[in-house]
Amino acid sequence: MSSSVSAPLASSLDDPERAAGLRRMKRLATSLFLVAAAVFLACMLLGDEAGAWVGYVRATAEASMVGALADWFAVTAIFRHPLRIPIPHTAIIPRKKDQIGASLGAFVEENFLTRAVVEDKLATMDVPGRLGDFLAAPGRAERLAGDAAAALAGLTDLLRDDDVQEAVSGLVDRKLHETPAAPVLARVLELVVDGDRHQEVLSAALRYLARFLEENRIVFRAQLGDASPSWVPDWVDDRVFDRIFAALQGFLQEVGAERDHELRRVYDARLREYVHQLRTDPDTAARVEAFKKELLEHPAVRTWSSSLWTNAKTAFLTAAADPDSRLRARMAGLVHDGARLLQTDPRVRERVQRQSVRVAGYLVERFARDVADVVGTTVARWDTEETSRRIELQVGRDLQFIRINGTVVGGLAGLVIYTVAQLLG
Repeated sequence: MSSSVSAPLASSLDDPERAAGLRRMKRLATSLFLVAAAVFLACMLLGDEAGAWVGYVRATAEASMVGALADWFAVTAIFRHPLRIPIPHTAIIPRKKDQIGASLGAFVEENFLTRAVVEDKLATMDVPGRLGDFLAAPGRAERLAGDAAAALAGLTDLLRDDDVQEAVSGLVDRKLHETPAAPVLARVLELVVDGDRHQEVLSAALRYLARFLEENRIVFRAQLGDASPSWVPDWVDDRVFDRIFAALQGFLQEVGAERDHELRRVYDARLREYVHQLRTDPDTAARVEAFKKELLEHPAVRTWSSSLWTNAKTAFLTAAADPDSRLRARMAGLVHDGARLLQTDPRVRERVQRQSVRVAGYLVERFARDVADVVGTTVARWDTEETSRRIELQVGRDLQFIRINGTVVGGLAGLVIYTVAQLLG
């Protein structure tokens, strides 16, 4: 199998210190076997003539060798064929690697990734408190705001501007065409009238008109001179113009100064009547709708709707790239507010705790099988020999104690059996 598969396994499991410890334990277990073999050979050379004790020592050494060899065979058979002989039911991990991976995945799924286990664990945790502490850490809100802005900016780069622009433009045009204009205009004018804003608009218009007339006084005087008969003296035209101009300016000032002026009452009544017509008169509503349609079809409006996405994207990217922008500040503020609520608000804390349990239970039920499959397929992709070597590296040191225990316990068992045989004989 390719090194790309075994490399992650090697990087995660390879440990020089573990390898050294495994080698030491193997040498120790082997040394005990060799000691038992040496004792056995010595007893064989001495023979029974040396004394009765030789039989006891030889039986102990013999049983120790048997125990050591049996446990060596058992430990070795887990990872490889002993002495490279393909004995049945050996090299368990290489031969059963895929099944072991599937079983491991099923074990994790059935014993850890269950709703009951997750809910019991979350019940002992202060989820909102931990989340609030995480969000409230110094500088965390600013970093999260920057990360969120960068993520959103990256998302906009994935979108094709032409497609999004066309979709936004079409959506805006469709909504504007589908929305009746008369009720909207009636509501706007109603709010203006109820807030007495229409009178402020009239006052501003009167002031503007008075200023416009004053700024163009000479132009209006010239127009009167051109319209007046040639035989009328200029001083007469001046006198007439001054009277008319002063009367007009005085009227504008009077209407602007008197809140109860008759013109204002007429203006208010006409505007309220128009609001009523917008709501009840089909002809008035049709005229407004026709004007809306004509306005939406105007090239300038079409250009504006087509540029909405581009302008919005440009503004967003500019704000996202600026650490001092209002967008980043607002996002950081939302994180701070969320952290405070998670730490102090009982209703928010209770809701977050309850929802976290519900969401975690749903995710476990929904994805437990997928996680188990990931475990099984990941193990299946591992190189067979590499997997055996790495697993042995992790647990082999402890398994060598089986060999050591087999040597010691086998020797003791042999001694007991020999002793009982001697007593019974």
